[in-house]
Amino acid sequence: MARRRTRSEANIWPGFVDGLSTLLLVLMFVLSIFVVAQFYLGDRLNTVKQELADKDSELARLIAEINSLNDQLGLAQTENETLSAQILSLETTIDEKNDELTALAATLAASQAAVAASAEELEAEKALSEEQKSEIATLNAQIAALRRQLASLQEALDAAEAKDLEQQAQIENLSQRLNAALARKVQELQEVRSRFFEEARAALEGLQGVTVRGDRLIVSGDALFGSCQATLSPSAAQSLNGVANAILEIDRRIKAQVAGRENDEDTQAIQNWVMRVDGHADATPLGPACAARFTDNKGLSAARALSVTRYLEGRGVPSRRLVASGLGADFPLVSGYSAAALAQNRRIEFKLTER
Repeated sequence: MARRRTRSEANIWPGFVDGLSTLLLVLMFVLSIFVVAQFYLGDRLNTVKQELADKDSELARLIAEINSLNDQLGLAQTENETLSAQILSLETTIDEKNDELTALAATLAASQAAVAASAEELEAEKALSEEQKSEIATLNAQIAALRRQLASLQEALDAAEAKDLEQQAQIENLSQRLNAALARKVQELQEVRSRFFEEARAALEGLQGVTVRGDRLIVSGDALFGSCQATLSPSAAQSLNGVANAILEIDRRIKAQVAGRENDEDTQAIQNWVMRVDGHADATPLGPACAARFTDNKGLSAARALSVTRYLEGRGVPSRRLVASGLGADFPLVSGYSAAALAQNRRIEFKLTER
């Protein structure tokens, strides 16, 4: 009996060693996969940061080009107004000269009538006095001078009209080009903003109640506040910290971009960005207890937007970069009065815009 038991124990030992070796191999394989995943995720994070830097540079360039196009349009409009004033001045001068010519023509007609009336007397006398000859010569010279002046004014008017037509065509062409360029730049700016919020959505992916719609980052109000409350709930920090970090990153990159540059209009335009924080409420009227604290849904939404901005300021976001507004139930995301629809309409929206 003793020999049989010893042999059985010896047979169990190799199996135990094999099992332990297999377990060690599995652990080493899992650790290898974890190391490879860490390397891949680190490389992807660096790529996303570089893309965000490129998008900030593109946003600054687009804003500078829009300001330049606006300046060109202002110069063209100023030149058009100057030409219009010159044309009005020339037309006024021509009208005055026409009046003078009409008066001189009447004077000439009267003089010619007087000459014709006295022709018989002059013929009878066979000679004109030197004074009369001098007056007629002076009158003829004045008429000739006025005709030359009128012709010169007419040429100037024709040249001014031709130049005005040419300038008008140039202005129309410039306006069309400017409108097309502005539309293109606005579209590019919207694309940059949309890409920024796509990156923000990737950074906040997985957080409850956080979505991106167009150029707006939307956080569910139920994820930030309790019912009829304007004080942030303890779980709100998880969503708002990601938003604060994104805003601080924008501010840091723009400061680095304009560091050392002159404080010109382009530099000021780059820095005139703000994050708009809009509070929205559902269409359900406030209950008696809630109405005792807030005037209406708009007052509740304004208080919630202000609480969010105060929290972001506490996280280091400059107050001049934040604009809070309460919009109440005027801009619902979805229609209807179901519980799901009302929950979607209770929200905080973040939108990157210009001051």
